[in-house]
Amino acid sequence: MSRVAIIGIGWYGFRPAVEEVSFREMMFEAAARAYEDAGGLNPRTDVDAFASCQEDFWEGIAIADEFAPEPIGGTLKPVFTTTGDGLQCIANAYMMIKTGQMDVVVAESHAKPSDITNIHDIMLFAMDPLTVRSINMPNYHALAALEAQVYIVRHNVPKEALAYVVTKDKRNALHNERASYGANVTIDEVLGSPYVVSPLTKLDIAPFVDASVVVVLASEDVARKYTDTPIWIDGIHWVTEEPSLEFHNWEFPVHAMRAAEAAYKMAGIQDPIKELHFAEVDSRYSFKELQFIEALKLAPIGEAHKLLLEGAFDRDGLFPVNPSGGALGEGVPLEVHGLARLVDAVLQLRGGEAGRMQLSRLRGLLFIHGVAYQLRQVLLPC
Repeated sequence: MSRVAIIGIGWYGFRPAVEEVSFREMMFEAAARAYEDAGGLNPRTDVDAFASCQEDFWEGIAIADEFAPEPIGGTLKPVFTTTGDGLQCIANAYMMIKTGQMDVVVAESHAKPSDITNIHDIMLFAMDPLTVRSINMPNYHALAALEAQVYIVRHNVPKEALAYVVTKDKRNALHNERASYGANVTIDEVLGSPYVVSPLTKLDIAPFVDASVVVVLASEDVARKYTDTPIWIDGIHWVTEEPSLEFHNWEFPVHAMRAAEAAYKMAGIQDPIKELHFAEVDSRYSFKELQFIEALKLAPIGEAHKLLLEGAFDRDGLFPVNPSGGALGEGVPLEVHGLARLVDAVLQLRGGEAGRMQLSRLRGLLFIHGVAYQLRQVLLPC
């Protein structure tokens, strides 16, 4: 079967509030940039299908997928939507191309959390109506705080390690043009910030941003017609864990580890810490970055904090993690979060296109919420 490559990326926003355009106009702006990045691709004639990840509750509009086709050039074309993270659209697009029935598929996701006035109520509405929602917890971050507490106690993780994640990512974000929350903060400042829900302080939780991202994927034969720097997807897998909190593993993200193992197997990766050079992982809460480092087998379980405090995951460390600043530096654009990590990884792998956040190493791994991809660069521009 044909290999699948990412040949174009486009984005718009990544600000606490995008006031000048609607979410539909954000989609259009990101799509126009992606098609230009893909070598001037025409969506009406050159794209076989479109995939959009969005959720009615975030939009505040019933059947929000009605608005998907037009802004991204998909009118009268096959368009389908998924209520999940943008990386799920990448996975769906990947599979469609692997069937051999399609050569070019576009994946899109967008979010405007600044327009949502009752986000706490929406978060509660997503929870089990009998066992969780009925509790009517005053702060939905309490669930993450419980998980953080279990992880900290079970593995003797000092709070300084969580603070180090925050300082590292926010410092990295100062090199990222999309990052709205870059800052030179100290560990003491993080530890001294007010608690939202113990043990998580305000700085341990990534804030929201408005953003839209569009990604163009193509089969091998077509990819080489549009670009000299295709980014091949060599391994891909996703795992959906048990949604009920009663059966949730509060200590470790097993779903992430299983997804990573499957993606490594597809890509032929035996020892990720030696064969890969950087990672973009989910860090919407500081402790999650440590958990996902371990799930990706970049550190033994319960040992990530020790390597972190030694500087192993710094930009100039043994294995840079979130050189873009991750969610703590860029913010969380709801379903766009996975595509945000993908954009940062693709720019790094192209070599020279990541601006001030560019690393010298050229292979990497992208992970977000149980979806893992092994990405490799096939041709480096001079």
